[in-house]
Amino acid sequence: QVQLVESGGGSVQAGGSLRLSCAVSGTYSTFCMGWFRQAPGKEREGVAALSISSGGTVAADSVKGRFTMSQDNEKRMLYLQMNSLKPEDTAVYYCAAAPALKCYSTAWSLEPGYKYWGQGTQVTVSS
Repeated sequence: QVQLVESGGGSVQAGGSLRLSCAVSGTYSTFCMGWFRQAPGKEREGVAALSISSGGTVAADSVKGRFTMSQDNEKRMLYLQMNSLKPEDTAVYYCAAAPALKCYSTAWSLEPGYKYWGQGTQVTVSS
């Protein structure tokens, strides 16, 4: 069993930065870990994913060059550094864990591959 707890959300002006954190409990050394977001009235979408075993990452085109996903294995933490934030980045952000998903497959951004989810943290970007 894996539990995920996000933190770090808040309100920021356009162009600003935030760092989201995800505390992980349980065994997850071979998992693909992801960040998703859901804006009001929209479907949840994949933002970035990280392979715990290799440390490699993938990201959605909409956030490439602005968002960076990383891990601290000693602290059992995942991070999403978000720079140059835009109003369209406003959403609830979720941390998710996929025991059997390969992060470099095209399925990394699809919800069904992820078995465990956090409760979400709100990010609001004002113009």
